[in-house]
Amino acid sequence: MLDVPFFRRPPPALKGETVFLRGPVMSDHAEWAALREESRNFLVPWEPSWAFDELSRSAFRHRLRRYRSEYDNGTGVSFFVFDARTGALAGGITMSNIRRGVAQTASIGYWMGERYAGRGMMLAAVRLIIPFAFETLRLHRLEAACIPNNKRSVGLLEKAGFQREGLLRSYLRINGSWRDHCLYALVAEERHVPALETRG
Repeated sequence: MLDVPFFRRPPPALKGETVFLRGPVMSDHAEWAALREESRNFLVPWEPSWAFDELSRSAFRHRLRRYRSEYDNGTGVSFFVFDARTGALAGGITMSNIRRGVAQTASIGYWMGERYAGRGMMLAAVRLIIPFAFETLRLHRLEAACIPNNKRSVGLLEKAGFQREGLLRSYLRINGSWRDHCLYALVAEERHVPALETRG
């Protein structure tokens, strides 16, 4: 089992050839808000309903506090995804609901700005998360859930080596409606991820 003091250190940065991941900070707010706003129509169908102040500075500050609390408690790790070539913010990826004990499991979720979609950047980010989860955090299983008709997400998970395990009925409230989700999972012994990215 991972030594608990790991989570008392600053969240790590994960570096690959095309993307790098690091924990969000307050100075990211303007770029984050601009990217999310321009991608609103692209993101809204796949996310929980946005609050009226979703992109405000105070809401972002509250978000960072939640991320920090989850990290300090060992229940989650949140990263922003940046273009390694330009340094621009491209999206975000989280490991949440980390369970220890007999489970050693976490759930992953992600979002990508519309202008960066389709470039393979989120696939590269997932491929950085996988060794971090299994080797650094010593988890045994990663789960991800996506709406069945979200072809981009389904394709991403399958390319990353996740296996579909079943249908979760009325699983999450997305954009105001309870939606079925496909459950995908990857376990440590079965991962076969091409070494296209390196971790630093």
